[in-house]
Amino acid sequence: MKIEHVGLFVQDLEQMRQFYMTYFGATAGAKYHNPKTTFQSYFLTFSDGARLEIGTKEGLNSSDRAVSTGYAHLAFSLGTKEKVDELVARFVVEGFTIKSGPRTTGDGYYEAVILDPEKNEIELTV
Repeated sequence: MKIEHVGLFVQDLEQMRQFYMTYFGATAGAKYHNPKTTFQSYFLTFSDGARLEIGTKEGLNSSDRAVSTGYAHLAFSLGTKEKVDELVARFVVEGFTIKSGPRTTGDGYYEAVILDPEKNEIELTV
């Protein structure tokens, strides 16, 4: 068994598609649109075959992330501490929020946590 994909609702579908393509090398499939439900999505595929479905529809509201439950973050393994440091430096230069790190956590992970354009947490790990 394996996780087939993870779905993430977003406000700005095109901005988020470009974000994951630019910073994580995702390839976007064709845009899906159901005019009846207003749902639109892209499946983003990463180099290891993992997939992320980003979707949107009319009437979506952002939740209060400080008190909401549900998925907490996405984590990308970059392979080395140097790659984590390099991508964090790029995010800093390009104005993204670095929530924590890079650092070695109490459970031994070398990680940094950044916020994507819609304030979703992304862990960058070795």
